[in-house]
Amino acid sequence: MARSLDRSRALQIRAEQLIPGGVNSPVRAFRSVGGTPPFLVRGLGAHVWDADGNRYIDYVGSWGPLILGHSPPEVIEAIVQAARNGTSFGASTPTEADLAELVIEAFPAIEKVRFVSSGTEATMSAIRLARAHTQRKFIVKFEGCYHGHSDALLVKAGSGVATLGIPGSAGVPEEFVEFTLALPYNDRNAVEAAFAKFRGQIACVIVEPVVGNMGCVPPRPGYLEALREITAREGALLIFDEVMTGFRVAFGGASELYHIKPDLTTLGKIIGGGLPVGAYGGPAKIMDLVAPLGPVYQAGTLSGNPLAMAAGIATLCQLKANRKQFYKQLDDMAGKLVAGITAAAKEAGVAMTANRVGSMFTFFFTDKQVTDWESAATCDTAKFGRFHGAMLDAGVWLPPSQFEAAFLSIAHTQGDIDDTIAAAREALALL
Repeated sequence: MARSLDRSRALQIRAEQLIPGGVNSPVRAFRSVGGTPPFLVRGLGAHVWDADGNRYIDYVGSWGPLILGHSPPEVIEAIVQAARNGTSFGASTPTEADLAELVIEAFPAIEKVRFVSSGTEATMSAIRLARAHTQRKFIVKFEGCYHGHSDALLVKAGSGVATLGIPGSAGVPEEFVEFTLALPYNDRNAVEAAFAKFRGQIACVIVEPVVGNMGCVPPRPGYLEALREITAREGALLIFDEVMTGFRVAFGGASELYHIKPDLTTLGKIIGGGLPVGAYGGPAKIMDLVAPLGPVYQAGTLSGNPLAMAAGIATLCQLKANRKQFYKQLDDMAGKLVAGITAAAKEAGVAMTANRVGSMFTFFFTDKQVTDWESAATCDTAKFGRFHGAMLDAGVWLPPSQFEAAFLSIAHTQGDIDDTIAAAREALALL
């Protein structure tokens, strides 16, 4: 039975008068799934509550960074203590180096790191740095991979761009993207062909090592190794966009999981405990090109702000201290959830396949194996929309897009998993 969303509906109407579409990020609009988007007012552990008092089991987790769940006491206390001392200074603070040490310890490929305020800033800056280091112009990205909304990276991007069916973005001149090569993900031959055609001209390859922005799509065996081999051979840099996977699929991210050492790594909100933060890092010889040491300019008043640094230190210390227990628990719980829901789909005769890497997962409404954007695009998005609505009515909060990954936190219990599978069984029966 549908839950009352009267208050949320009123809040949406008000927001639409003041904010484009009533949202500050497009996928919050529920346009691809239909219905009224609940306005969330509180989160605790694995659950969130909306303005109408409805409770949901949350599998969005602020799009991934809330690996400890909502409002973990250690993180909240760290934020409160930092806020008491001042929210922003526009000057250096000791905690910036403290968090940098934790990040560098987890990612051996990173010798120096620069904090920024978003994943978009991190990827944009990493590409600028790669171009400066190689003195080349072209970049390679992959169809369905989203690396933020900077101009050169909105070519065949995933995430909200894919959800809304937008091929790129208005307002981006063709000249801004003429040096961006968008290739199919998981296709080594396409990468080889690009390097052969643009020999000596490609500065970098940027990739989500596990794609999260056309749904969860893992790399084929040997694919990341091929990217490492090709870029090293051709003198280009390999950038791992670990905004989603960093500290999520393993403590050292996809780099640790797949034993690949990229040249540059970008990270996102998980290193700030869910607060606005991003980072890019790599070997000192490359990072020292960044101002004030070198000619690559990048700046930001809120970069390394004390609230995000405090929350990030508290989060990463929790993960570091409990890494064996936490990551095994996440993998076990996610495995049970995905197995239970795919079994329910089979029982209901609904075409569904699932991809999972650790605690990242997506249920695709297609009978094809999803390995790239072309196969992801075969999904029945209307059926996903009906499933999403039925799950929401049953108190389960999933990403409001077929093309976004879902996430578990260590706060999810076996009871949450059982309740979610039960809700999915009923929802799938309706399809």
